[in-house]
Amino acid sequence: MKTLYIDTSSNYLYTAIVEDNNLIAEVKKEYGHELSKYALPDIVGMFESTNTEPKSIERIIVVNGPGSFTGIRIGITIAKTYAWSLNIPITTITSLEAMMLSCKVNKYYVPAIDARRGYVFSAIYSDKKEQILAPCHIKIEDLEQKLKDIDDYIIVTNDEVEITGEKTSYDPDIRLIVDYFKDKENINPHAVNPDYLKLTEAEESKLND
Repeated sequence: MKTLYIDTSSNYLYTAIVEDNNLIAEVKKEYGHELSKYALPDIVGMFESTNTEPKSIERIIVVNGPGSFTGIRIGITIAKTYAWSLNIPITTITSLEAMMLSCKVNKYYVPAIDARRGYVFSAIYSDKKEQILAPCHIKIEDLEQKLKDIDDYIIVTNDEVEITGEKTSYDPDIRLIVDYFKDKENINPHAVNPDYLKLTEAEESKLND
């Protein structure tokens, strides 16, 4: 099966074409605020450089959050449009799942994304990749409280987060991520939506008015 993977939930574009557990092409680039400008051209370039026909893709896996609100919308829009126009099956995964799977250390996994103001987007997974704490928007002090009973864990992050414990950077193993989720149920492209895990600042402002 030939799969297109898209993750624009951070300042990075992580995308790849994977066929039968083989990495055909991938892009890992940091774009920051210019991600919207380069994401689609880089994906198109990946197809062109490998002579891959868009209609040959048999499945799309897209990261639908948490992370950058703008970034998530970019990836979701590209993936939904592609899946709907060519009738390609699509499914979603979280950025936290991708971070956990890419860590090669055999410990409890704590993927963490800076959510500002003392909060992070995080989750806890066992060394067997079982979910202990579901993806959430959580105060750092509350997360550390939940980690007190776990002896051996590693924090997976590319951000400056003030969480006590050993840390490792996130470099996605896209081939592994795609293989892990190869049997995940597909959904209707129109049902693919961002999962921010918190309100946007505009929504929060409205509630406080």
